[in-house]
Amino acid sequence: MAQSYRAKIPVICVGNINVGGTGKTPTVQALIAACQARGLAPAVLSRGYKAALKGPLKVTRSHSASDVGDEPRLIADIAPVYIGANRAETAKLAEADGANLLIMDDGLQNPSLEKDLTFVVVDAERGFGNGHVIPAGPLREPVSDGLARADALISIGREEAQSKFRQNLELPAIQHFTARVDVLPTGMPWKGTPCVAFAGIGHPEKFFATLKNLGADLRQTIALSDHQEHTPALLERLKREAAQQNAQLVTTEKDMVRLPQDKRAEIIAVPIRLIFDDPTALDTLLDGFLQPPN
Repeated sequence: MAQSYRAKIPVICVGNINVGGTGKTPTVQALIAACQARGLAPAVLSRGYKAALKGPLKVTRSHSASDVGDEPRLIADIAPVYIGANRAETAKLAEADGANLLIMDDGLQNPSLEKDLTFVVVDAERGFGNGHVIPAGPLREPVSDGLARADALISIGREEAQSKFRQNLELPAIQHFTARVDVLPTGMPWKGTPCVAFAGIGHPEKFFATLKNLGADLRQTIALSDHQEHTPALLERLKREAAQQNAQLVTTEKDMVRLPQDKRAEIIAVPIRLIFDDPTALDTLLDGFLQPPN
């Protein structure tokens, strides 16, 4: 096995044990904000899932989601993002560009870059499923193996789901943070608004439930496959169905960045952010780990 690269700057890893969406992207966004608030200049390292360009390269505004992947393109609006299968090479590129902290997106099972602080993210509603590794279950590796390499666990969901998660899992001696995803205020009067919603994320039903909680009148929901390409034919069908029901076409931020610029005007994206139930505990952990630049 090749030797892991030890970066010259701290590395935070955000990973998961489950296959599919657990909330890594809003977690990465929250950590970026926390680090920037401390005067740091974090850069994000991503594999660039389904990206046409293989890297290593820095994501720019001229790149499309198909070029670099939807999550890197979304995150690049708030921090520098570097994509490439070789995490060591992307780390070196970010270091050369002046980053003083690296956030490794989805790197728990990747040994090529040494980590200084590792978070495992899990959807509290789903937990770790039946506890079996694929194909028998939803896990990339046994829970005990993944958590043994972690410093903290972040479970995401409302209190009812969190309570169920705690009852069904015996956690090792690592910190456990609970958090929820909330919708950012946009001035959109969701209550009673007729909507046709589509989503190509890990668990589209979570997005549809969010709209229902906002009071939207969901006339139709269309679940696409994760990271599905938005072809012209698909977009025309979606717009036609929304028009027939006199409804607003609504989607996720990830789906929006996959849309061509000229197709976005009639579609509304719902912006979300991660809210920690005990932000002070997370601040204490980060303050003990991070040092402001000299």
